[in-house]
Formats: sequence, structure tokens, C-alpha cells
Amino acid sequence: MVSAITLAYYLAKTSSSKNLTYVPVLNIPRQDFPLRTESTYFLRENGLSEKLLTFRDEIDLGALYEAGRLGLSLVDHNVLPRTDSFMEDVVTEVIDHHVLERRPTRNCRVTAELVGSCTTLVAEKIIREAPHILDSQLASMLRDTIVLDCVNMAPAAGKVTPKDTEYVTVLESKFPDLPPRGAAFDSLQNAKFDVSGLTTDQMLRKDLKTLFSQDLKLAVSAIYVDVEEFLRRKDVERELQDFCQRHNYNAVIAMSIAFTSTNEPMRQMAVYSQQGALKTMVSSALKQATTPSLELVPLPCPHCKHVTAYSQGNTAASRKKVLPILKDLLRRRESSGRPMQSFQEAEDYKGPAELTEPNVEENSEGSEQLGDFGEQLDNPDACGEDETRGKEYGARFRRQMEDGLDEENSFPPTPMNSLVEGCPLDRGLPKLTAEAIFERISRITVVDSEVNSTTGTQ
Repeated sequence: MVSAITLAYYLAKTSSSKNLTYVPVLNIPRQDFPLRTESTYFLRENGLSEKLLTFRDEIDLGALYEAGRLGLSLVDHNVLPRTDSFMEDVVTEVIDHHVLERRPTRNCRVTAELVGSCTTLVAEKIIREAPHILDSQLASMLRDTIVLDCVNMAPAAGKVTPKDTEYVTVLESKFPDLPPRGAAFDSLQNAKFDVSGLTTDQMLRKDLKTLFSQDLKLAVSAIYVDVEEFLRRKDVERELQDFCQRHNYNAVIAMSIAFTSTNEPMRQMAVYSQQGALKTMVSSALKQATTPSLELVPLPCPHCKHVTAYSQGNTAASRKKVLPILKDLLRRRESSGRPMQSFQEAEDYKGPAELTEPNVEENSEGSEQLGDFGEQLDNPDACGEDETRGKEYGARFRRQMEDGLDEENSFPPTPMNSLVEGCPLDRGLPKLTAEAIFERISRITVVDSEVNSTTGTQ
């Protein structure tokens, strides 16, 4: 979220064109935003109103694309999901901290580096190219997001890199009155982990990534209670089954992180599937992986028939490092031609091989940390022609949201794909006109909305 907001602000402040409006778009419906508890808290703390945000169900990107009035900048991810792939030819910039999966093109600028927070790369761009636009509010948004994404800059958490540290230090040196980073981290972390009152479905959608193959759909959720506590919820297996049926998932991988009194991370993991062979296949791949080794130790769960739970000894292996293991498992399985009915264990699995198969897609709505929360509609690089018509956009996005797909979304890890009371698009896609966009942007003082993308309308 913050990456999209701050990049849009930078572009608006530095653009020489008077005909472009830069709109950060959160790739979720507005009704899902309250599930992102750290995001709502963060906006309040920085004096930004949620009313200024633009959500995916409030803007018809397909119509803008069809009218030739759309450009896309992608942040916190570098490949458009299948439902948006018809807009690839208008992607002009990508800023991302994940493994690059885009093919190089001449019309898109790509900044891709495996740092702990995508916001670090946005901060670098602003500090190097337009330091004059920095003020205490913008610096606070950038610094606090990086600190949250990098788990308070603790090396043991396996997130922070030297570049993250460098730009946090630069921001703090330029604005010495920023609150102590530890205090900022604690307040955001507390807001992020406040899942009191959320249903199991909401908890799983709060920070969700989705992996696809031709016949499988896996949910990989970060949950903000430890796995043992989560599995003690009343009727949890029935609720997991309902979640899978509602959103068409074959399996759920739930990952939790908690912290000791000395801020040391502790991780746990659970694998759920009604299909025993699939549960075994996924569990085996995770247990046998060596790049990285997760160091999984079984946890007792006597009342769980369809769940296997583990304590994760390698606390540096975040979801970002687990996803390639699962993606590779699906790709290898697909390349071997195994049908869904014949799951086989990955007996000699050592770690992810080259990820070349194109039919496994990762979608995310929320990312593990504040800056990762908008991991979806942001990536600048692929600019190839696509004959898919823009008018198909509404139906595709509706199908995407109903399926519970999530685009990494990029603020504090909150539900990326949450459809609590059904899909708002069932009543039709709202039409946000160019005039309405200009009117909304004119009310923004510092910057606007989140999630994974910044769009420019001509």
C-alpha cells in the first residue's frame, strides 16, 4: 500500500506532463480494507483518510485501457495476474523485491532487487531523484513501512538486507525527530496482530497468497496467532473446509510468526486438505526442502484429522522463501503429467529448480509486512501486446474476486482478498469517470491509496 501511495506521489510531483493523473489503486474491494488492521491504523497515524483511497472495485481499469487512457506501474510484484494480463502492453514501470518473472521489454523500466521491503526501493528512487519532495510525513511512511516489513531490522528474522538498513538510516538522519523505530514497529505489529473478532475465513484472507496450476489452487495464508492456538478454534476443520469450498481451494498452508520477549521470531506452519494424498504431497515437499531447509518438527494435533502442523526451526524462512518451494512442486507435478487424482509424494525433493513453467501463477492480496501488503498490481516491465479486449475486464475481475484470489498486497499484512459478505462486483462494476478521478486526486494533499499499483490516466 505504502509503496503504491508514495510512488504515485513521487510521479505526480516530478512529472512534466499536465495530462497525466497518478492514482494509486488498492487491488481489493473497499469492504475488505478494514481487515487490514495495520493499514487502517497506519493511515490514522499519518493523518490520511480512507476516503481518499481508490479501490479496485471503484475504478474500471478495463474501460480506461480500452479507451487508450491507461498506464500501469506495478509495485511489490512484477507480473500481472491472468485476469489482468490483457493490460500488459500498458505496463510502463515495475518496482519489486521478488524474484523477477517478467521478460525484458523495451517499453518498461524495471527495478528488481531482493531487499526486505519493496518500499526500500521506492525510498531509494525518491531520495536519489527527488529528495526535495521529502517531508516528515512522507519520511515516516517510508521508514515505518520498511521497519515493519523487515521485522524491526532484526537479522534473525531473515528479512532485512544492507540496503534496507541504509535507507532507514538515511531517512532517520534527514528527519531526526521521527519516533524511535522500535516504538513504530511495536505499534504497527500490535495493530497487525490484532485479529480479535475475525472469523477463520477472515483470518485466512487477511494476508493471503494463492498458487495455481492447471488443476490445483493452494492458499498460503499468514495468520497472526500461533498455529496451535489457531487449531484450537471451535470447529476449525469444518471452517477450513468451508473456506476451501467457498473460494475453490484444494489445500491451505497456514504460516504463523510470533515473537519472544526478546523480539526473537518463532514460526509455525500447518497444512490442511480434505484430500489426504495432496496433504501428504505438500507436507513432504516442505519437510524435504533444502533450499532453504525449513527444519520442520511435527506438532501434536490429536483432534485434527485433515491437518498436519509443524514448528519451524528455520525462523529466517518467511513465506516469501516458502512460496518457491510450493511453486516448484506444482510445476514439477504438472510437467510430469500427473492428474489430480494421482498425487504422489515428492520423495527426493531438495528445493526449487528453475521456475520455467508458465502455468503456475502466484496471486497475493496481502504481504507479510506493511510494505508487502500491496503486492499485486504493481510491476513495471512486461509490455507486450495482448488482444484480450478491455471489455472482458469486469467479468474477469469479478471471477478473480469471487475465487478469493489475492494480489500481494503491500501494506501491513492484512487480508488481501476478503469477501466477507459476497463480492461487491456482483451488482456490476462501478464506473469511475476521468472527471471523478481528477476530483478525488485534487483533494489529496500528500499522496493517495494503496495496494499494488499506480495507474496513470491520460
